[in-house]
Formats: sequence, C-alpha cells, structure tokens
Amino acid sequence: MYDIHLTRLHEFTVVLYAFSVLLYFFDFIYHNRRANRIAFWLLALVWILQTTFLFFYMVKTGRFPVLTIFEGFYFYAWVLVTLSLGINRLLRVDFIVFFTNILGFIVMAIHTFAPVQYHSRLIGQKLVSELLLIHITMAILSYGAFSLSFVFSLLYLIQHDLLKRKKWGTRLLRLADLSKLEFSSYVLAVIGVPMLILSLILGLQWAFLKVPGMPWYDTKVIGSFIVLAAYSLYLYLRIGKNLAGKSLALWNVGSFLIVLVNFFLFGKLSSFHFWYS
Repeated sequence: MYDIHLTRLHEFTVVLYAFSVLLYFFDFIYHNRRANRIAFWLLALVWILQTTFLFFYMVKTGRFPVLTIFEGFYFYAWVLVTLSLGINRLLRVDFIVFFTNILGFIVMAIHTFAPVQYHSRLIGQKLVSELLLIHITMAILSYGAFSLSFVFSLLYLIQHDLLKRKKWGTRLLRLADLSKLEFSSYVLAVIGVPMLILSLILGLQWAFLKVPGMPWYDTKVIGSFIVLAAYSLYLYLRIGKNLAGKSLALWNVGSFLIVLVNFFLFGKLSSFHFWYS
C-alpha cells in the first residue's frame, strides 16, 4: 500500500485537506458561501481519494482496515470526513463542520507522516523531512499574512491620524479609506490564523517524531501559541465584541510585535528550532 507513488498521493490528500480547512475557517468567520462550496468540493475529493485507498487496501489484505492502530487512524479520519460532508450538506452547521475537520486533519496527518508504518526506512525518513518542510512553509505563509495585516493596520492608524489633524494632501489621497484598510487587515488575519493552527499541528507531530523528550516549555513553542492566542483574540474582539477602529488596529499592531519577538528572539532561545536535524 505504501510505495512511493501512494505516499505522494497521501501527501497530496493532506495538502487538499489543509486547503479545505482554510476555506472552511474563512467561511466560519466571514460567512462566505463561495468559500464554503469550494471547501466542500475539496473535501469531497479528499473523501474520494481516502475511499479509493481504503478499497484497494481491503482488496490487497482481504480484511477491513481496523486491526492496527495506523489502520484505525486512517479509518477514523475517513469517518470524520464522511460525517463532515454529511453535516455540511444536510445540517449546514458551520461551527461543527470546521472543528470536525480540524480533528480529522490532525488524525490524517498523524497517519500519513508516521514513519513506523512504512516498510522502507528511507521513505519514512523522507516523509518526516517533508512534514517539517510543510510545517515551515505554512508557518511562514501565516506570518506573511500577519505581516500584511499589520501593514494595513499601520496605514489605518496613519490615515486616522491625518484625518483627525485635518492634514489634507497627497499622502491622504494615496491611502485607501479607513473601511477598506480595516477590512483588508481583518481578512488577512482570518487567513493567517488557520494557517498557523495547521502549521502548529504538523510542527508538534514532527517534534514528537524527531525530538524525543522535547521540552514543551520551549520558548518557540510557547511563543507560537501566544501568537495564535493574540490573533484569535483579535478575531474574537472583531466578531464577538464588534470592536473596530483605532483600538482594534492597535491590538493588531501589538499582536504583530509578538510575531517579531517569537520569530527573531524566541527562535534563538529555542532548544531545537533552526538547528535540529
């Protein structure tokens, strides 16, 4: 079941699942039905691939795939995807769909990147390295989204100050209006948060596999969760408390300062980031 071609298909399935979760999060926050439809069809493709893998595995082994823990993990992920598709189509409860898919993604990532299930030690080690690559890529993409969100918030504060002091001129004309700046900052935070969540899920699995006895109080690990908490609170203030304007922009700027501290300072203090191999 696990030759190199099937391994690549499993990786591709995980990537599709990640994009589906990102779009479900966007719909969950922003109530975007188009994002919901695209996420649904991506998840449907994930289900088709999973079902195909299960079918061929059952044909090959002549039994139902639940007798080992890794078979159980994969079947459990398939069940979660199936339930998620049913809930999304029949009940349309976005809250349940999103968090069901987060759980499903965790289970599927554990199954796909666990090297002990592969007969070839080389393939197992390669999968763990690719797990690290995906983790780093998603983390950097989330930081990129937070960076642009910070820029829009900073421009919002500059625009707000110019308007307050009635400084009319070319600088004011070259900046977008306050509502567009605030909205752009918010959307980029919506994109960055689920990317960071998925990155942390994959990063923790990599650390579990490659850094035995990893200290969970590591500065980089703690810093990453603080960043996630800061931006999650930003979204909560924006959506749950209807906070807007200068106060929300200042919170976003402060959250980005935490990103910088985590990236440049906590990375150097970490016991395994940026140098462990």
